[in-house]
Amino acid sequence: MAEAKKAEGGETEQPPKKSKKLLLIIIVAILALVLIGGAAAFFLTKQAPAEGDEEGDEPPAKVEKAKKAKKAHDDAPPVFVKLEAFTVKLQTEQQEAYLQAVPELRVLDAHLGDKIKQYTPEIRHKLLLILSGKKASDISTPQGVQRLANEMRVTINAIIEPPQPRKKGKEPEEPSDQAGPDDPVQAVLFTSFIVQ
Repeated sequence: MAEAKKAEGGETEQPPKKSKKLLLIIIVAILALVLIGGAAAFFLTKQAPAEGDEEGDEPPAKVEKAKKAKKAHDDAPPVFVKLEAFTVKLQTEQQEAYLQAVPELRVLDAHLGDKIKQYTPEIRHKLLLILSGKKASDISTPQGVQRLANEMRVTINAIIEPPQPRKKGKEPEEPSDQAGPDDPVQAVLFTSFIVQ
């Protein structure tokens, strides 16, 4: 009769319990996979210093900033900021000469355009000093115009992001044709350049 009650009351029987050990093993296995995957990702994304680089040449933050800026610069379309035309009297050689130039700046990103507008009076002043200090023979060749553009680029970058003080005894080098990857102004391009 007890068996009959059990047969009728099948609803009261509990299903067999699942093993808690199996659940514990599954959780441990998942945690192990996550840890192994994290360690593998860490070692794969960690890069060794490039050949010729010595530890301590540049601070790691600056290197990372340069890499991010270069990557963002390579992926993004170029952004240009047009400056107003400059008309200056050049240094006298034999006869009076005038320069009319319209520079455009290639910058890293669009928000730098607003920053450049904030510094426009200082930028125009320093560029006028550079331009009025030139002789017609200095800027009569393509190489001379490129040197002028490089000098202007370095000057604008120094206004927007002042450089860190240099060590004594180091003389400033002539600006290169390529800007640094984290320089705000990457190039100065002339859309008009007339010497009369």
